[in-house]
Amino acid sequence: MKRSTKIISVLLVFFLIIAFVIIGRTMIGNHFKKKFSKRPPPGIIVTEVINKEFAEKIETFGTAISKKSETFKIKKDDLFEEIKLKNFVKKGEILIKLKSGNIVAPFSGVLGYTGLTEDILVSNNIFIITLDDNSTIYSDIKIPENYSGSIEKGLPVEIRISSYNDKIFKGEVDYVSSRINADTRSLLSRIKVENSNLELISGSLLEVSVKFNQRNSLSVPDTSVMIEGDKSYVYKINDENIANKTEVTTGIRNDKSIEIISGLTQGDIIVAEGLKKVRPRGKIKPINK
Repeated sequence: MKRSTKIISVLLVFFLIIAFVIIGRTMIGNHFKKKFSKRPPPGIIVTEVINKEFAEKIETFGTAISKKSETFKIKKDDLFEEIKLKNFVKKGEILIKLKSGNIVAPFSGVLGYTGLTEDILVSNNIFIITLDDNSTIYSDIKIPENYSGSIEKGLPVEIRISSYNDKIFKGEVDYVSSRINADTRSLLSRIKVENSNLELISGSLLEVSVKFNQRNSLSVPDTSVMIEGDKSYVYKINDENIANKTEVTTGIRNDKSIEIISGLTQGDIIVAEGLKKVRPRGKIKPINK
């Protein structure tokens, strides 16, 4: 009897230890589960759906042409004194004093000169002075035939050049040809850009964007749109800061913004950045962008 009592006591202690371990692990698990279940919602950058101008664009290239340009051939032995060219001259100013008569600026502009080699003029005694009126810059561009129905005089134009990477020069379509070139299948057009600061130089390569079909539409950042198959979605935030996955119909993309045709209204709050941190129907902490 004593031996059996000892065995029973040992088994009882063993099962009590097992029970304490199980209960302890369960309590610890519930503690951490409860602790982490109360983890604060993630901070997510949000933004408001706004109206913005969108436009389709025709991208092409052109060469800058001065509003006016004049060249003067000068013989070195006709010089009255050593040449000292100004960078800019006004109409009526003396450009160069010559023995045969002074050269007067026919218009205001930028001065420069180019030396000519002997094999061009059969003489190394002649050089050329150039005068360019760059207050307005023109450029002839070729518009592909399939855009011929969209191009017209007065359309806005954006110009970029390599020497001013971040600057956009504004201009407009000044002239459109009346016929399509049968060889190039393109429509010749001329653009003009006001250049009062003389930043654009004649001969520069211009990156030209002609804008057409302009309209005001709803706009969201391109970082807020998710593409799944042939559908697009955004996370729309309600008054309780819950993120709801919302299907939208998108249009064109302009300057890191995407046009929204349907699915949202102006003033809606959506997730702008950090889509991977958001769970559908999950709560977030909005951070205004």
